[in-house]
This record gives sequence, structure tokens and C-alpha cells, in this order.
Amino acid sequence: MTAPSPAPQLILASASPRRRDLLARLGIEPARIAPADIDETPGEGELPRPYAIRMAREKAVAAASPDGYVLAGDTVVAAGRRILPKTEDEESARRCLSLLSGRRHRVFSAIALRAPDGTIREKLSETAVRFKRLSAAELDAYIAGGEWHGKAGGYAIQGAAEGLIAWIQGSHSGVVGLPLYETRTLLASANLIAG
Repeated sequence: MTAPSPAPQLILASASPRRRDLLARLGIEPARIAPADIDETPGEGELPRPYAIRMAREKAVAAASPDGYVLAGDTVVAAGRRILPKTEDEESARRCLSLLSGRRHRVFSAIALRAPDGTIREKLSETAVRFKRLSAAELDAYIAGGEWHGKAGGYAIQGAAEGLIAWIQGSHSGVVGLPLYETRTLLASANLIAG
């Protein structure tokens, strides 16, 4: 008599503590963290929505494992058709926030779930966000706080930036980095969480 095969594990293809915290809200602790190291350069003329989906899919494939499901995500901040960068210096953060000041923008948060057999399920969350018109003092204070470092569009909605956002329509968790409704739907479709 053969022993039953072990239940598949969930592998998170991200080192982001925010994504781990969001998964925990669904009662999920990944068995393993396997950050995917891929080229995240947008293709020439690539639009934000397909770019977000492509990034999530490529991360799931890069972290593929024969013994588990791989969950990967990507969050893209878009001003019109323009993909805003993950800001790595004060100058780029200031440029992004000045562009977003007083206007509406979109945040696309894509997730991909790769099964051990190689099949991939995907979901996309789209959220509209509008910053208040930022004064020079508000912009300087936010930049000085350093939250912008490594963040798409130069801000973290779960931090001080939330006090600068006039309204949001869509998924707050998606803007943070992992849309919980879509994530739960994907995990339930793979029987990794109760449906």
C-alpha cells in the first residue's frame, strides 16, 4: 500500500513583507518564500494592464516548483498609459508624486497562481486613486519620511500617503500589493483555501 502524496505547498514568489501580511489575513502562511528575480523592464509601448499581468505570470514561472503552487504578484501604478517606476531615489519619487498630485491615477495589481503541472491561473485588480493637490511642504515631508523607496509610483498607501489620498475606488489591498478578493478566488479555485 502506497502512502498518500503530501498536500501541495503554497510558495510565495515575493520577499515583500506586505504580501505575507496580506496573505495572513486570509489565514494563509506560505510554506516557502521564493522571490523571483526577473527583468522587470516594460516592453516598448507596453501598456500598464498587460505589463502587470505579464510580470505576475513571469514571476510565477521563474519560481516554479514541482511540489507546490506558486503565487506571484505585481503592482503597477499608471498615469494614463504611462507606467510609473519603482522609485529608488528622491528625485524619481518627487517626479512621480508631482505627476500624481491632484489627479486620478490607476493601480493594476495582477496575481498569477502556477500549479505543479504548469497551468497558470491569473486575476487582475484595477483601482482608481486620487491624491489631493500636494503642497510643496506636504511633498517635502513625505519625501523626507522615506516611505517612497522601492515603491511603484513613489508611495505606500498603507503608510503616511494614505492621509494624502482624497479617494479610492477599488481594492485597497490591491494598491498595497496583493488584492485579497482576487487572491482568495484563485486559491479557492485550486482548492488551497475553502471556497
